[in-house]
Amino acid sequence: MPLIHVTLLSGRSEEEITALGRALTEAAHTTLGTPREAIRVTVDECPPQHWFVGGTSVADKKAARDG
Repeated sequence: MPLIHVTLLSGRSEEEITALGRALTEAAHTTLGTPREAIRVTVDECPPQHWFVGGTSVADKKAARDG
């Protein structure tokens, strides 16, 4: 039973998250031949102030960019 775990920055719509889950399920089914019913996808959303790139949060990078 494949488990696909995705972590995204928060802010996407429920429709986008649902489409991602379906697309990942289909990709695993097509690539691995696993029945769709056996594939698990989890999506975690992370706020920008908790996501760091090079030691700086995405929120701080955005604030610096936006001035």
